[in-house]
Amino acid sequence: MALLNCEFDNARDFISRAREAAAKSGHSQTATAVQSNLGHLHLLVGEFARAREAFTLLLDHPHAGHFTRLAAADGLARVHLALGDLDACAAALGFIDEHSGERPRLTSTYQTRWATITRARLLIRLGTPQEAIADLTIAEDVSEAQGDLPLAAAIQLTHAQALAAAGVSDGVAYRLLRASELGITGIRELQAQYYCGSAKALPGTTPLAEHLRERADRVWSDQQVVSIRLEMDDSPSNRRRAATEAKTRPNLESTVACVVDSLAAFSNLAHRPRLLAEEMVVVLKEIGCTSGVKVVETHESIAPPADSRTTAVLRLGTNRRNTLSLICEIPADPVKAILLADVLRIGRAALELERARQEERNRAAVWPAMPIEEEAGALFLAEEMQQLLATVRRIASSTVPVVITGETGTGKEVLARTLHLYSARAAATFLPFNCSSIHKDMLESQLFGHRRGSFTGATDNFPGVIRAASGGTLFLDEIAELSLDVQPKLLRFLESNEIHPMGDTQPVRADVRLVAATNADLGTLVAQGRFREDLFYRLNIVPLHVPPLRERRVEIPALANYYLRKYALEYRRGDLRLAEETMEYLVLYRWPGNVRQLANEMRRLAALAEAGAVLMPEHLSAMIAASRRTVPASERTLDPTEVVVRIDQPMPAAVQHLERTMIQHALQTANGGMEDAAAMLGLSRKGLYLKRVRYGLEPPESASQTVP
Repeated sequence: MALLNCEFDNARDFISRAREAAAKSGHSQTATAVQSNLGHLHLLVGEFARAREAFTLLLDHPHAGHFTRLAAADGLARVHLALGDLDACAAALGFIDEHSGERPRLTSTYQTRWATITRARLLIRLGTPQEAIADLTIAEDVSEAQGDLPLAAAIQLTHAQALAAAGVSDGVAYRLLRASELGITGIRELQAQYYCGSAKALPGTTPLAEHLRERADRVWSDQQVVSIRLEMDDSPSNRRRAATEAKTRPNLESTVACVVDSLAAFSNLAHRPRLLAEEMVVVLKEIGCTSGVKVVETHESIAPPADSRTTAVLRLGTNRRNTLSLICEIPADPVKAILLADVLRIGRAALELERARQEERNRAAVWPAMPIEEEAGALFLAEEMQQLLATVRRIASSTVPVVITGETGTGKEVLARTLHLYSARAAATFLPFNCSSIHKDMLESQLFGHRRGSFTGATDNFPGVIRAASGGTLFLDEIAELSLDVQPKLLRFLESNEIHPMGDTQPVRADVRLVAATNADLGTLVAQGRFREDLFYRLNIVPLHVPPLRERRVEIPALANYYLRKYALEYRRGDLRLAEETMEYLVLYRWPGNVRQLANEMRRLAALAEAGAVLMPEHLSAMIAASRRTVPASERTLDPTEVVVRIDQPMPAAVQHLERTMIQHALQTANGGMEDAAAMLGLSRKGLYLKRVRYGLEPPESASQTVP
C-alpha cells in the first residue's frame, strides 16, 4: 500500500520489518515476495543497479513462485527500458512469454497483463507502435472485465500514446477520456503518468502539452519517482526540446485550456499540499489576478500572520510537520479580486473534498476508524451528553477558549480530548497539565518557560508547557488553582498568543488552543477575589458543564460494560459479564467518584475475576454491595428462570436436581428441538440425549406431535 501511494520512506520501513518477520518464520515465499517489493522500490526511486540485482536473484531463486518470477521479469524489463537498453528489455519480456506459454493459466494473471504496458512502451520506443496497439486492444478488454480498474486505466492511457505515435488520431480522445473516467487522476502512482502520457498523445507541441508535462514533473519530483518518466521515453533532453518547441505566444484559447485543466487538477493534488500550492500558483499567474503570490512554509500549525487588508492567506495543510500556506496580494482591480477569490474558493473546496475522501476511506477500510468520541474514550448516550457533544462539534473548528466544569471524575479531560480530535489540530499534540500538581512558586516557570540563569536552580533553558503544545491543544486542569500573580500572564497569552518566558527580554508567539477545566465555581471565586474577573470572562466564552454520573444513569450500563471489556482484555480474563442483579446495584448506586470510580470498580472486578466469569453482586466492593439490600430468594416468589438449591445435601443430588431442571426448561423453551436446547445448555446433541436418558426426561408433548 505504501508503494502504491508513493510513500517510499514508509515502504522501506515496512519492507525491512517484513524481511525480519520472514527470516524468523522461515517462510521462503514471503521472503521472495519481500524481495520483489524491494526491487520495485529501488526501480521507482532510480536505484537501478540495486533493482537489477534484486530482480535477477528472484528469477533464479528456487523458492520463488510463478507470480513472483513474472513480476521480477517485468521489473527487470522496466529497469532496462529506463536505462535505454532495449535489447535486454526485450529479452526480459521474452522470459515472460516463455514462462506463461508453458503454463497457459498465467497468461491472464495481473503480472502478465501489466507486462503488456512495458512491452507497449518498448514497441513505441522501437518505432513499431502498431504491434503495441494490437496487444493493448486485447489487454484492455480483459482488465476491465476482471475489474482491475488501475490496470485498465493505465492500459487505456498507453493505448492512446500508441495510437498517437502511430499517427492514428481516431481513438486517442476516447481512450484519454476513458482513462480519466476510470479514475486515473485519483490513483497516486498513475497521476503523473496520465499527465505525461496525455501531453505525448496531443498532436504537435502546444502550450497545454507543456503545461501537462510540467505538472507531471512536479508530481514525480514530489513523489521522488525517477524511473517512470524514463520508461515513457520522457528524458530531460526530450522535455527541454518539447518545452522549446511549445514556447509560442499563448493565445486566449490555450490560456483557457491550461487554466481549466489546472482547476480540475486541484482536487486530485489536494492530498499533497505542496503540489496543490504549486498548481494554484500556476493558475494565479496564468490569469494575472494578483501581483504577488508565494508559498510559505512555517513551523507552526496555522497560517503565518498577514495583513488581511493587503493579503489573502489560504492554509493548505502540513508538509513534513510544517504548515504550507499560500499568500496572495489583494489586487486593487475589483474584477481581479473576484477572480482571486474564486481560485481560493476552488482550492478550499479541493481541500474539503480530500478530507471527505480520507474519511470515506477510513470508513471503508478493513479496520475502519472508530468514531472520534470513542477514540477519545467517551460515550455520549444521555440527552444532556448528546447536546454537549453537538456543541463540541460546532466549536471544534474555531480557536475559542473553552472552560469545562463538573465534579471530579466526570470526564472533563475526555471531553477536552474529544474537542481536540474534532478540531483541525487533531494530528498535533494534546497536552494535559494539572495546575494543582506544581508548587505555586514554580507554576509560572512551568507554564511559560524560563531562560538559563533566570533564577536559582535554572540550569537550562526550558520552553514551558505552553510552547510544548505548539500547534495543538493545551488542557489546563484545575485552573482555579492558578495564583493571582500568574493569571495576568495567562490573560495576555489568550489575548495576543504571546508568552513572556522568565528571564527573556522579548515575548514569544505560541500557537496553542487553550481548554481549561475545574470542579470549582469560578463565579464564586471571582466574587471572593480569588480569580480575576477579566480572565474569567476571557475563558468563559463557551462554558461546557459535564453533569455527574448520578444525573445520567442511562449511561451506567454502557460505561460499565465498556470498562469491563477493556480491563478483561488487558488482564486476559476472557469474556466477563455482569449479572442483571449486579447491574441493578451499579445503576442505583450514587457514584460520588463519578465515571472514574465506576472505571476503577470495573478494573477491580476484572483483576479479581476468573476467566469468563459472570460477576454477581457479592463480587462488588463492600461500599457498593452495602448500598442496596435485596430480599433473599427464599423470601420472595421465584422467577421462571430461577431455582433454589439447598446446600445442606450431598453434592450429586444437588447437581442432579439442577441439571434436570435446566434440561426441562431448555426443552420447553425450544419446544422440544434438540439442536436448540443443546445449544442453550452448551452441550452437544449427543450429550443432551445421554442426560435425557439418564434422568428419564421426554420432550414436551407439543414437540412430539409436530415431529413426523
